[in-house]
Amino acid sequence: MIMTIGIKSASDVRSLKQCVPVTFNYDVHFTKGLFELDNPLLAQVLITDDEDSPKKLLTVIDAGLLQHQPTLLDKLAAYAEFYQNVFRLVKYPAIVPGGEAAKNDSKLVEQIHQIIDCSGLCRHSYVLAIGGGAVLDMAGYAAATAHRGIRLIRVPTTVLAQNDSGIGVKNGINAFGKKNFLGTFAPPYAVLNDFDFLTTLDDRDWRSGIAEAVKVALIKDADFFKFITIHAVKIAQRDMQAMQELIYRCAQLHLKHIATSGDPFEKGSSRPLDFGHWAAHKLEQLTNYSLRHGEAVAIGIALDSTYSYLIGLLAKSDWQQILDTLKALGFSLYVPELVTQLHQPEHPDCIFRGLREFQEHLGGELTLMLLETIGKGVEVHHVDLSAYEKAIALLKEQTN
Repeated sequence: MIMTIGIKSASDVRSLKQCVPVTFNYDVHFTKGLFELDNPLLAQVLITDDEDSPKKLLTVIDAGLLQHQPTLLDKLAAYAEFYQNVFRLVKYPAIVPGGEAAKNDSKLVEQIHQIIDCSGLCRHSYVLAIGGGAVLDMAGYAAATAHRGIRLIRVPTTVLAQNDSGIGVKNGINAFGKKNFLGTFAPPYAVLNDFDFLTTLDDRDWRSGIAEAVKVALIKDADFFKFITIHAVKIAQRDMQAMQELIYRCAQLHLKHIATSGDPFEKGSSRPLDFGHWAAHKLEQLTNYSLRHGEAVAIGIALDSTYSYLIGLLAKSDWQQILDTLKALGFSLYVPELVTQLHQPEHPDCIFRGLREFQEHLGGELTLMLLETIGKGVEVHHVDLSAYEKAIALLKEQTN
């Protein structure tokens, strides 16, 4: 039997349309000694006009951080006692693995949900996430999906988290072998950057976050890239004043983009702040996350800059300056995984498979950010894989 579906005329269709404008406000603070008793910043952030009673607050803490900050739990307890009229800590903090392990284990999200449930937290309660970007991503996902959204305060403790991931609106975990497959867009309630946490980072984590500053400078601010180039050696040698300026200016550019780009929740196919990231995300996976995110981003930046040069977009002098700056910062620009199954673009272990995965993550047409000149990016929708192969070979030569 064939079923015929009648098509109603336009006069039979009734529709309602509604525009719901939503404004998100959140502050990013820069400080030192966040949990010292004479620093009231956290308490001040928690004071609101709508409630007088102390707020409930659950802390989610990066276990790796506690190895370098063994007194952190005691400081938190003392701070909460001192400001008990403002907030109360739930009985037990959630201590979770740091690094990509935080995003690869979905049970951690469930554990945080269980603590939220057992502790009676509600939408007027807070999750205070303290750690690197991966921990903040995971904790943010847990907070955003409990009660459809518990207020999240981020305390980024790495360079990468303070200047990029910790100040944005994205949260997520990895699934099905793909980066950030599960996640939400949920702006934080506030971000508290404490520069003192950076003093205990190892050299790899200190360096890793610099890649995101290079990225945003290359596509948005030539003067900022000049600052990075001039101070590259000092930054690599852990000059704190130079690093603080780098973090502040990088955060400023990221926040400006989120607020003014017109697409903060990535409804379209464009994602300019992910310059260099299509290859970076794939390299993280191919190296089983032995590469730090920032290390992979540095390689991705070098690759896309080299490709931009080879197809005639970017001047040779600009290309060479970019590579020289990355090297001065201490980054390696080549790993063997770049050439694994290189001539089989559909192979799961081929770097070019990252192009498809990058497109799938956003939907729509493939949109990559490349460089016209230092400080100005340009979006393209088609790539020449043979030129990318030459770019990889050129990076290998530069490394030798």
